[in-house]
Formats: sequence, C-alpha cells, structure tokens
Amino acid sequence: MALDKDIVRQLAEQLDNAELNARPVSKITDAYPKLDWDDAYAIQAEIRRRKEARGQKVAGLKAGLTSRAKMKQMGVETPVFGLIFDYMSVPDSGEIKAAELIHPKVEAEIAFVLKSALRGPGCHIGAVLAATDFVVPAVEIIDSRYENFRFDLASGIADNTSSSRFVVGGVARSVEGLDLRTLGIVMQKNGEIAAMAAGAAVLGHPAAAVAMLVNAMAKRGEEVPAGTFIMSGGATEAIPVVAGDAIHVRFQDMGSVSMRFV
Repeated sequence: MALDKDIVRQLAEQLDNAELNARPVSKITDAYPKLDWDDAYAIQAEIRRRKEARGQKVAGLKAGLTSRAKMKQMGVETPVFGLIFDYMSVPDSGEIKAAELIHPKVEAEIAFVLKSALRGPGCHIGAVLAATDFVVPAVEIIDSRYENFRFDLASGIADNTSSSRFVVGGVARSVEGLDLRTLGIVMQKNGEIAAMAAGAAVLGHPAAAVAMLVNAMAKRGEEVPAGTFIMSGGATEAIPVVAGDAIHVRFQDMGSVSMRFV
C-alpha cells in the first residue's frame, strides 16, 4: 500500500498530537489495515519533520523490539527502528513527569556511540564493534500513543517506535575486553528486583541490533554517521511505571542508571 501524501501528513499529525497532549488514539491500521512498512516509515519521517519544525533535534537512533522477551510480549517477530530527540533526554537520577506521558514503561539497554560511519548492506557485528567509540548504560522510557499499548508492527513504526524519554548514566566503556553478550543487567523498581537480563537477550548480541539498523537504513539510501548515539533495544520486557515509582538499573562493569517518576 502506498498512502497518499495528504493521508501520511494527517496520520503523522494525529500521532504527534497524541504525544503532545498525552492522549491515546486508536492504532492507525484500524482505519488502514493494508498499511505497509514503507507507509509506516513515511509517517515516522513526517513526524520527524513536524518535530524539527518546532526546533527539536534528532539526538540518536534506536532499535526496538530486539529482545525475544519484548517480541513475545508485543506479539511481533521483527525488530523496528526509530528516532530519539533532544527533548526526550533526562539526566541520570532525574525526574520524569508522568502526566506528560500516557502509559510509560521502562527497559534497560546498552547504547553505542560511533567513532566512524557505518554503511550497509552487509553490516555485521564485527563492523559495529570496530566502529564503536564506546558503550554506555541507558534506560529507555517507551510510551505508545495507542490505546492500551496495543499495536501491530506497522502502527508501531509509524508511532516512531513508542519513543518517549531516555536516561544515560553509569560509565562509558570501550568494547575492547567487554563481553556485551554476558554483561548482566538488574532492574529494580521501588527497591525490588523487577527484571534481570544479559546482553545476549538482544538478538544474541546488542551489536547485532545496531547492524540490523544500519542495513535497514541502507535500503533507504542512508548511512549512520560517526558520532551517532544508538540505543540497541531493551534486553528485558518493558516494566510499567506510574508517578511515585523509582527505577534503578545496575549494569555489570558499567555502573547504574536511575530515575524517578513524579
């Protein structure tokens, strides 16, 4: 399906306004059941245009639904890719206003910062590791604009993969001598363990998610430039949060990340 440009703009406005007003909407494939990935990424691109017109800037890239747990939780089988923006950044140990979000969930991730550009097709784990300047621990706060946090793959892509907020903390580490597959992650919610995982939960290796993102962008004639910040996707299922919740995530050999919802 190839949506008319006016419909792409209308759907992007609908989703953008849902985020701005923190009010959920019906998933767009209810009205457009034949929506395909090209349509979905076109809507995502129009949302980007709207944000940039307001002065907001792209802060990095993200892979979503990259763990088997998340795929099972959301009923999908393929990772998706989206954008994070500067206004989404929250300092480590900072506060996040729950009223600005619809139904937020948190997931722990390993983030990559590149020292050289990556190009597809054919990008692989080795290429990603060679191009990586350092990795840092991060937590993404996802917040689907769809009612009841339920959507299909195309609707999720159009909604910029539920991007909402992100927190970076801990210690920046070179990938040399660091086994990202076995790196342990423990998430605590209000002092109690809510989730545990290892880096291998993300497609066997977090760098595999980055390689898939690079290869997906190559199909659109794009490369990932040096200096890009990339979130590789949640290693565990996403944990719901509300005002009053405190999240603390420990990353083996990489420190921790914390935040509070108010």
